[in-house]
Amino acid sequence: MFRAPRALMASLLMAMVVIAPAKADSTPVTVFAAASLKDVLEEAGKAFTASGGPEIRFSFAASSALAKQIENGAPADLFASADLKWMDYVADKKLIRSETRVNLLGNTLVVIAPASSAVSTLELTRASVLKALGDGRLSTCDVAAVPAGIYAKAAFQNLGFWGDLESRLAQADNVRSTLAFVARGEAPLGIVYATDAKVEPNVRVVAVFPEESHEPIIYPFAATTTAKGEGAAQFLAYLRGPSAKAIFERAGFPVLGR
Repeated sequence: MFRAPRALMASLLMAMVVIAPAKADSTPVTVFAAASLKDVLEEAGKAFTASGGPEIRFSFAASSALAKQIENGAPADLFASADLKWMDYVADKKLIRSETRVNLLGNTLVVIAPASSAVSTLELTRASVLKALGDGRLSTCDVAAVPAGIYAKAAFQNLGFWGDLESRLAQADNVRSTLAFVARGEAPLGIVYATDAKVEPNVRVVAVFPEESHEPIIYPFAATTTAKGEGAAQFLAYLRGPSAKAIFERAGFPVLGR
């Protein structure tokens, strides 16, 4: 029986070690993301993990709250904001890896009413909005800090009747809370994103704000400077790929990917 020389066997073993594929990074990835991204990111996260990627863990809240948490040392690997302002905030503090930043998604700002409401369509005029509100309040996010609230305030300012609404607000800490408030019938009108309204059967869209009435709604994504392992970069690459694009588009998010 032929026996390979020990030197040859040693060389073969070394070659096997060199060409053996590296073990996939299994470190869980923590994603801090705007509340309006909850459904699509959870679906994308499950698909990514099922395809061999590491586990994805989420913390959903207002972009403003998440940015402050990251500033205070919260262990996020990936940040997804609902506007450019809060991504710029963490970027200015050197808390993200700028080379990973991408403006991935867009959205549309809408007015919603409870599904049981007599209001089916609404003109975005002072008289029509005040009539639809009646004695109730307009449900919005915090207009000073939360992106959906900031967009809403700007839109009404540009439409010319913010002053009539400023004292009529019921301000929530994130857009899903605003959505729930209207869905429960606790407010006659609310301001959310079109994608939020799409996932809640107990509301209907009664008006769409003109695009020129507010800054473009853009969701930037970026890995943080404290991201562990390669999982954040891998998940971000997945989110920029065709499988995630199908998930986003099915949910109504325009995919920008720039």
